[in-house]
Amino acid sequence: MGGVAQAADINVAKNAGFEAGLANWSCSGGSGAVVGAPVRSGAGALKGTPAGQDNARCSQSVAVQPTSTYTLSAWVQGGYAYLGASGTGTTDVSTWTPGESGWKQLTTTFRTGASTRAVTVYTHGWYGQSAYLVDDVSVFGPDGGGGGDPDPQAPGTPAGLGVGAVTSSSVALSWNAVSGATGYNVYRDGTKVQTATGTSATVTGLAAATSYQFQVSATNAVGESAKSAAVSGRTSPGGGDPGGPAVPRHALTGYWQNFNNGATVQKLRDVQAQYDIIAVAFADSTATPGQIVFNLSSALGYSGVAEFKSDIAAKKADGKSVIISVGGELGNVTINSDASATAFANSAYALMQEYGFNGIDIDLEHGINSTYMTKALRQLSAKAGSGMVLTMAPQTIDMQNTGTEYFKTALAVKDILTVVNMQHYNSGSMLGCDGQVYSQGSVDFLTALACIQLEGGLDPSQVGLGVPASTRGAGSGYVSPTIVNNALSCLTRGTNCGNFKPSKTYPSLRGAMTWSTNWDATAGNAWSNAVGPHVHALP
Repeated sequence: MGGVAQAADINVAKNAGFEAGLANWSCSGGSGAVVGAPVRSGAGALKGTPAGQDNARCSQSVAVQPTSTYTLSAWVQGGYAYLGASGTGTTDVSTWTPGESGWKQLTTTFRTGASTRAVTVYTHGWYGQSAYLVDDVSVFGPDGGGGGDPDPQAPGTPAGLGVGAVTSSSVALSWNAVSGATGYNVYRDGTKVQTATGTSATVTGLAAATSYQFQVSATNAVGESAKSAAVSGRTSPGGGDPGGPAVPRHALTGYWQNFNNGATVQKLRDVQAQYDIIAVAFADSTATPGQIVFNLSSALGYSGVAEFKSDIAAKKADGKSVIISVGGELGNVTINSDASATAFANSAYALMQEYGFNGIDIDLEHGINSTYMTKALRQLSAKAGSGMVLTMAPQTIDMQNTGTEYFKTALAVKDILTVVNMQHYNSGSMLGCDGQVYSQGSVDFLTALACIQLEGGLDPSQVGLGVPASTRGAGSGYVSPTIVNNALSCLTRGTNCGNFKPSKTYPSLRGAMTWSTNWDATAGNAWSNAVGPHVHALP
């Protein structure tokens, strides 16, 4: 008995895992970019960044069969994320989530009309919300004639392997990315010594003044490539140091956004001259616990990483410290074991060597383990040397007493700690050092909460006041530059206090911090123009 052959069910989306960048996808206003971390699988994921009236919509047209049912799904993370299909010829569909800290699968189904041969599938975020991530899109149903992604193959051999900075016990390596690779193996004298998810690694545990041969290979789920051509690296007789200028007695810290969220987009060279410490926000985590990488955003207009590195060098030449920040509202790095502590220290030091960062900022807002965070920071300090800048930006709840994990960490690394800039914003009412309850948005909130750190064991030079640069820089807690300056004067000179007046003054108080240099620029630099000179004129 004769019949009509039916198309096999496949995933008709092309470049569904974003392994080929944005091929087959179109994103509104340049709002989409492919990042190497975090990813759910493979080597890439889509990052959509809403800005202004652009909700960061990314879409592609897929070939479908008429009168057929398809299951649309994708894995999402980060801010508000929507997934949908239009032009179905029947009922268009969509689904969404208000934000996820980990990967979550969105799923819906649609049926095509009698004459429908193509459907647009899309994802987008929401206006004014943070960036979202998408990976592993699937439009599963009958083949509409366009086929799906080809079967994966083992990656090609890495090229461009080169030696970077060396110390008496380590050699930094970098190489060119390989299409389709999800990781890399690093070989020393023919023996595999470590793996990497990005295109750089630092091989540690080496003998001083000794030459080694290094190779790398690329890997994915299919297999491993041949090893690259070998390069020689020789360790130095002595240890390394991050270099760069000393942090001034009174310093202004600003976070620089490596993304576009509606604030003024800046290249690092554009950061206002008042800022002494520039925290690059943020490093990204990887699938390896504790490990961090840095992915320069394509939304900033840089021609490449070399231009960004040049900006860092120029800022350092101008006497500024440029550090890499870890964490943020959506970022999280878990350091809860010896292995993850070592992975953090090794990867952070590799970033310092590769980019020229002076140090690191800990802005983890999802909890920390003081035991292993302390181990990680001490390992990093041992590698980087005495010139390393170490800052922290805990939330108010994290510094209410010396028994919290953040406070314990700060005290445990006091000898290598530069400054703690607690975030006096996005907070409810909190206790001051006098046991009274204070609400955010006042001089008293700034001074009475800072007093807990000042009297809890930190040196005044290790305490700064963290505030938003504008009303748009945080959900709540904005105070005018005048209030910030009054709080600084209260703590250092005993003048311009509110109802709370500390029992003594702290003339060596480090200064102030803001989120962010970009929101400061959006508001016409009002914050740095007012607070910067006041900080620099403190006693």
